Amino acid sequence: MSTLHVVSHSPFSDTRLGSCLRLLGSEDALLLCGDAVYALQLQGSALTSLEDKNVFILEEDLLVRNLECPIWATGVDYPAFVELSIHYDKVNTWL
Repeated sequence: MSTLHVVSHSPFSDTRLGSCLRLLGSEDALLLCGDAVYALQLQGSALTSLEDKNVFILEEDLLVRNLECPIWATGVDYPAFVELSIHYDKVNTWL
């Protein structure tokens, strides 16, 4: 069963992103939104662990924070976010 994991909290303020990455299965995807897009500023193995995954990033949150979508991720708008939610069997929001 595939899951879309949605993380919105900064990886610099808590451990939700790290916990999510440990549970991410091969059929799962990760959507970064809100302050979670700051994960693009991680260094070393933390950033590499994101590059190996199926990662989507909410474009509006990138724009607001003046960040660019890396080539290994896919930028999405809100309609595409809805489509992702329908595509995956489950959606797990890391509140």
